[in-house]
Amino acid sequence: MRGEHAGYVCGAALGFLGDLIAADPPRGHPVAAFGRAAGAVERRLWRDHRGYGAAHAVLCAGGAAAGAALVERALRGDAPAALLSLRGGGGVALTAATVWAVLGGTSLGREARAVGGALTAGDLDVARERLPHLCGRDPQALDGPQMARAVVESVAENTSDAVVGALVWGALGGVPGLVAFRAVNTLDAMVGHKSPRYRRFGWAAARLDDLAGWPGSRLTAALTVLAGPDRRGALRAWRADGGAHPSPNAGPVEASFAGALGVRLGGTLAYGGRVEHRPVLNGAAPPVAVPDIERAVRLSRRVSVLALVTTVAARAAVGVARAAVARGTVARVVARGAVAPRAGGRGREAGPVSGRKAGAV
Repeated sequence: MRGEHAGYVCGAALGFLGDLIAADPPRGHPVAAFGRAAGAVERRLWRDHRGYGAAHAVLCAGGAAAGAALVERALRGDAPAALLSLRGGGGVALTAATVWAVLGGTSLGREARAVGGALTAGDLDVARERLPHLCGRDPQALDGPQMARAVVESVAENTSDAVVGALVWGALGGVPGLVAFRAVNTLDAMVGHKSPRYRRFGWAAARLDDLAGWPGSRLTAALTVLAGPDRRGALRAWRADGGAHPSPNAGPVEASFAGALGVRLGGTLAYGGRVEHRPVLNGAAPPVAVPDIERAVRLSRRVSVLALVTTVAARAAVGVARAAVARGTVARVVARGAVAPRAGGRGREAGPVSGRKAGAV
């Protein structure tokens, strides 16, 4: 396996472990810093126009990815032989730090359990206070069962957005891929709304997030089928209801979670000051109950671990395949170089031999 692929595999595993142990800090998180920078750019660029919104998305997400690529190239650049080990360690450390920064699986589980604990205790006020940490719905308009449903839906969707999608793009693009995905996802959360202010300006960020989230959402749904307690139910709900959701990426994920957990998701919700009537997912199942929150968190964790294994295995396989191709290419070049002198030698010897034969005749 090539060094860069091996370094990514090690770094991704360490970063995933770091998220399990440390989760997100309350202050000073790199994603929050990016959000502040993107907000500053928005204040200068905002116009009620798609073109300005596209410029905002490209400038923020592209700038973040380009900066990550420059740092990564600096760590992989030419260095004296004595610094090779340090350079490799720096690459692993950069990957680990970036994976830790972009993943949010542990924080997702903590917030979900906090709301679930408040609902179990019957403290709806605390549950409403914590729910905005998970989603943008209006908590004052929700009762206990509706908040439980909102938590399960948020756990399902954010398993893809906050974990699996990032790991997919990390496997595809390394550190720049990780940073670009999280930047796009953050921009969508900031401006990708259908409110009067962002209907046009946020259009590009929302569409870019749809494209970036597509592979991760499908992998999340597939792994949910494998890891869920009801595999057939997860597959059936994904096929039947995944395409009915207004979000092309949330639909497969939420439908597969609904089928795997044996619950009903979707329906009416209040979001951003407006009421939406979304299709029901896995409609024959009972509604979400508070204990289903813990089941959803555990399913999310299993899917996340499987996503790590799948993506690093794919990255490692690519490294092995490229190394094999490189070895084969080198072997062919060496073989051609070795044959050429021998062929030339025989050619130089052919004259005298032929001459002697001719003279003998």
